[in-house]
Amino acid sequence: MIRTAIVTGASRGIGRAAALALAAEGFDIAAIALDDADRLDTLVAEVEALGRVCLPFDLDIGDIDGHASVLAAIIERFGAIDCLVNNAGVSVLSRGDLLEVSAQSYDRCLDINARGTFFLTQAVARLMTAQAPAGEGARSIVFVTSSNAVVATIERGEYCMSKSALSMAARLFALRLAPHGIGVFEVQPGLILTEMTAPSKARYDKLIAEGMTATPRWGQPEDVARVIRTMAAGLLPYTVAQEVRVDGGLMIQRF
Repeated sequence: MIRTAIVTGASRGIGRAAALALAAEGFDIAAIALDDADRLDTLVAEVEALGRVCLPFDLDIGDIDGHASVLAAIIERFGAIDCLVNNAGVSVLSRGDLLEVSAQSYDRCLDINARGTFFLTQAVARLMTAQAPAGEGARSIVFVTSSNAVVATIERGEYCMSKSALSMAARLFALRLAPHGIGVFEVQPGLILTEMTAPSKARYDKLIAEGMTATPRWGQPEDVARVIRTMAAGLLPYTVAQEVRVDGGLMIQRF
């Protein structure tokens, strides 16, 4: 049975790894990214090499008015949506003093990470609840948040706030959709080596070497993708919105 997964922020990092992991699981992929056509084309080829279909979309998820046409195209091509991976997000425009955070940076984080994701999930949830369940196949929505949904980093407060809001969104949608048999999950990545975290690599290389994480290495996008694949495969049927940390032990309290 072929199922369909939407992955946002699919052209790079965790999103790309998730798209490939879900394709390996047997999902056709609707890959959403913004202004990254070349990488989306490469992803299409990689998914097709796995024997699945990949339909690329150029979309800013913060542009809520653009959601409907993309979802309509996905339904027209695939007929149904079985999984949504809410991965797309942005960091702060610049790290710095909380007392100097700009409205521009704040609005950007909240509009894309929280508001855009909320309303895309709402639209997908409406489609999912209206469609008949796909046989024995699981249906799921996965929110990729961050360790900063829980742990405060004052140098990027607006990012922390957006991810905390997204964590609550996962719980809300989980409660709303559980009666429909739709599993909603949250993944909290820690230090994952991507283009977003690359500017801080030298700093965290040192901290990891000094024991910041129990597992003494950076996380890789594939580490997160394996967890997303497990959720989308329906292997956690009695798990409702519990956050799964993929952080090498970063957030375990120690003394």
